[in-house]
Parts: sequence; structure tokens; C-alpha cells
Amino acid sequence: MRTTTFFQRAVEALMALSLLVMVIAVFGNVVQRYLWGTGWVVSEELSRLLFVWLVSLAATLAYSEGQHLGFDLVTARLHGRRAAFARWLARGLIAVSLYYLIVGAWQQVLVGMDSRSPVMNYPLALGAGGILFMGVCMAVILAAECWAELRGRRKGDAA
Repeated sequence: MRTTTFFQRAVEALMALSLLVMVIAVFGNVVQRYLWGTGWVVSEELSRLLFVWLVSLAATLAYSEGQHLGFDLVTARLHGRRAAFARWLARGLIAVSLYYLIVGAWQQVLVGMDSRSPVMNYPLALGAGGILFMGVCMAVILAAECWAELRGRRKGDAA
């Protein structure tokens, strides 16, 4: 099994586990409120934290598989040097966006180190850490794509 396949399967398993815990927490809370007039106080905070990580993992996985939302109406019709220029321009814009995402997420992690959630008492940096993780992973994937193209390989070519 290739390393990338292993990591993709691990991320998919983490996403499934996160979704399962969210469903149990929210559904269990609804049932408890309906039947007994009480609920789990951690349900909302836990679900919110898991949702941030679920979205971050899903976005990273989608980007690594080339399934991230994109607009290629013009670039799909380009060939040769124009297509290469458009790819590199897009990568440059993605890199700038990721830079600002990573810097902003890092600042939120630093702020969140001293702030705690009201119910579960976890550091709020844990939530911002999901965004930081996503940004760093996407930057690594982008760098790998650039390196592969510089070496003459494109996504989907045999290694």
C-alpha cells in the first residue's frame, strides 16, 4: 500500500469517526432533552470542535485528490505555454491565499492558547489548529505538485 493511500484512508477513518461522534452527541442530546428535559452540556462544544476538524480534513483530502472546487472554464481550453502559465498563476494565487490562511490560523492558535472553552475547558487553540493543519497540509501538497511539474511529471502520471 502506498503511503499516500494509507494517509488518505487514515483521514477518511478520522472523518468517519468524527461524524459518528457528532451524530451520537447531537442525537443523544435531542433524545435526552425530549424524554427527560435535560441534555449533555458538552454536546454543542464537542460537535462544533469536531465539525471544524471534519471540514478541515475533508478540504485537505479533496485538495489532495484534485476534487477541490475550481473554476476552469477558461483554463481547460488552453494548451501549451498558455496552459502552463495559467497553472503557475493559479498556483501562485493559491500559495498567497494559503500564506494568509496559515498566518491567520497561527495567530488564532496563539490567542487560543490562553482561552478555554466554557464547558469542556479545552484550549480554543484546538479549534484553530484544524485550520492551521489544513493550511499547512495544502501548502505541502501544492509544493509537491510544483516540484512534480518542474521534474516533468503532472498529476496522474506514473511515478
